[in-house]
Amino acid sequence: MAGSSSKTVFDVFRSMEYAPSAPSSSAAQAWLDVHSRSLGFFINGQFVRPAGRQASVLTDASGGSVCSILCASDDDVSLSVSAAKAAFRAWSGLTCPQRARVLRRWAAALQRYAQCLAELCELSQSPSPAAALVRLLQYYASWAQLRDAQLPGWSPVGVVALLLSDDASAYSLLLKAMAALSMGNTVILKPGTGSALPALLLASLGGEAGLPAGAINVVMGQTLSLGVTVARYQHISCVTYSGNEKEGRALSREMAGTGVPVWLSLSSSAVCPFIIFDSADIDSAVDGMIEAAFKKKRDWRWVLCVQESVWDVVAARLKIRMAEMKCVPLLAESDRATVDIAVQEAAQQGATVIQPCPPPSSSAAYPPTVLWGVAPSCPSAVSPPPGPVLPALCFRTTDEGITLGNHSPHGQAGCLWTEDLTLALEAARGLSMGSVWLNSHSVLDPSLPISGAKESGNCTDGGREGLFQFLRPSTSCCLPPSSPLPMDYTTFGSTVSGPSAPAEHKSDQKVPRSFLQLVGGRLCKSDSGCNMAVRTAGGEVLAYCPDSGRKDVRDAVEAALKVQPGWMKKGPASRSQSLYRLSECLNSKRQDMTKSLSTQTGLPLEDAEKEVDLSVSRLCDCAALCDKERGGVQSLLQSGSALSLPEPIGVVGVVLPDSRPLLSLVSLLGAAVAAGNAVVMVPSEKYPLLALEFIQILQFSDIPGGVVSILTGRRDHLTQALANHSVIQAIWYWGNQEGRQYLQYTCSGPLKRLWLNGEDKEMEASSGVARDWTSPDPTLLEEVWARASRWKSVWIPTA
Repeated sequence: MAGSSSKTVFDVFRSMEYAPSAPSSSAAQAWLDVHSRSLGFFINGQFVRPAGRQASVLTDASGGSVCSILCASDDDVSLSVSAAKAAFRAWSGLTCPQRARVLRRWAAALQRYAQCLAELCELSQSPSPAAALVRLLQYYASWAQLRDAQLPGWSPVGVVALLLSDDASAYSLLLKAMAALSMGNTVILKPGTGSALPALLLASLGGEAGLPAGAINVVMGQTLSLGVTVARYQHISCVTYSGNEKEGRALSREMAGTGVPVWLSLSSSAVCPFIIFDSADIDSAVDGMIEAAFKKKRDWRWVLCVQESVWDVVAARLKIRMAEMKCVPLLAESDRATVDIAVQEAAQQGATVIQPCPPPSSSAAYPPTVLWGVAPSCPSAVSPPPGPVLPALCFRTTDEGITLGNHSPHGQAGCLWTEDLTLALEAARGLSMGSVWLNSHSVLDPSLPISGAKESGNCTDGGREGLFQFLRPSTSCCLPPSSPLPMDYTTFGSTVSGPSAPAEHKSDQKVPRSFLQLVGGRLCKSDSGCNMAVRTAGGEVLAYCPDSGRKDVRDAVEAALKVQPGWMKKGPASRSQSLYRLSECLNSKRQDMTKSLSTQTGLPLEDAEKEVDLSVSRLCDCAALCDKERGGVQSLLQSGSALSLPEPIGVVGVVLPDSRPLLSLVSLLGAAVAAGNAVVMVPSEKYPLLALEFIQILQFSDIPGGVVSILTGRRDHLTQALANHSVIQAIWYWGNQEGRQYLQYTCSGPLKRLWLNGEDKEMEASSGVARDWTSPDPTLLEEVWARASRWKSVWIPTA
């Protein structure tokens, strides 16, 4: 046949060459031509191209120019925020079925433009399957239909700022944007270079589907500076970010003190383990590993872990499979020097370098490279370079393999390859990851909640649980917007006080009691030996309590770290019975607690008795929920199923509010402990004695010592100690703006899950509403439970 290729089918499969690039007449090229290959912003339902804006050129994988995109100024951001604020009234005012119809039409329009969308993603060097994006819209359209029925008592937060780094994908953008829109929020998108074109197409199709003008706005620019500009506007209610760790931490620090919650999904370039056990299908495992590690666009950086008994077999199969592979383009020319240094360093430390061909002398491409036999401490194993480089480590036992898998500071995802289902499930539970794939990799579905562990994020995306970051419960309100305070973060909470001078007492007066605190299941004084006087409103000394410090926090966390894994493994039924026992112990002391509550807070005895009764009931509610929030099994579009598993966060620090000192204590303690966490609690500095008297009730229960520690002292000093402890995974804080700002700034690295709240007086002054701890509304416990758990998805393919 004339013009036919001289290559045979055997030659094509042997060389495995990439397909030719899309012709210029493709759908994506036609769409770009309509916009004259110069794209502006999408604001208030239309494309705008303001004059005088700086432009940048978007290039494809070969370095060719695709189009130019503008960089937004403060005026453009202001217009988009105003449009989103105005559109929120219209969009949130629609009924759930009306919003669902708009999203379904949007999904249908996206399906018609699927080819164009896929090509735009490919041109942006961020390929995302169009079918997965359409599925995502369809999924959240159904949640828009069911919001009021499935999430009663929850309402949209308002205007959401969604920021993405340049290496974030279109799937990451849609996963958050559609979740926010389906709940009735409006969105301002700041996409990166890898998602700008899909974001603009998506926004224009939304307008055609009937989305109110301004419900979705798209502005482009430098991620951090523009993102902070967007997020600091007064009408922004929530900031959510998807991208890399460096920019996420910097954004969190810049937003400290603004009163706006910042949700981080730090999945880009996360280090993920690829574990091959000796019971695996070696050929399938090697094929999957090559596909995951050496494809053009890698979402994660992989580390290969191979069991010792199949170490040589995997090496042999790997060399055969890699023999005919060709060089892979690097994302940036500057990455070449980093890759060369990493490979040379690994070779000098004794690793065997496996490559199909020598690296080109000077090129923006690099051959697929396996660093066989690197040490776990090698820099390439701890943080693989940004290129087609795969470190390979050896392990002997299952426990050692899980330990290697958890060696990374990230906890986004991991792969397990074995045909032993019992081993697979055991190892999946042991990995501290948001997603675990069995005999597969890189499979995603919006119906499954995923919580990044460790440094991979502080929020949950996907599923019902991923909606809570864009919702507000009826029992609380948002923090008031504020400007950051001028602070010296190095001196916060560092003021040291000496022991309180004992008050003088008349001979016929009873000497105030000195209380002890609870650390690791034992009663003790503070490490400093200092005490604080607790006084009534009239100034009379009621008692003395310990003035704890950093050493006391370290001891409490050390005890919690030892006992928390065992408490988690007790199972929900056992934890439930322990909490029921705790409620019975509290009920047996109700008269003493009522009198103490009335004396310390000044409440009438009748009101104090009601709070104690509510506290007993709240503990029973937490006990009943223990074995009810258990996830489930999802049937997926792909062949197979997936497990959705709630897991405890670990060690949680809780700084309690002044309001409702007993009820707030048992509400937060009950939910955190019921979920399997250990807690270090700092009682109200104003009313600490109730918590210290509650220690006796804890000791009579069968909750293991160390699961709950109670430390009294100066709030700022203990907050500083909790924030700087690397083991604590989450902090729940009630306090002033200075403390909230310090936590948001400090806890960006190592990353902690923060729940920041103001005191009742501050909330009432700003919005007229404070958190109602006495409310029977189920959203109160639902909110606390969502904060106390993170979610893991385990994928189990059947074919």
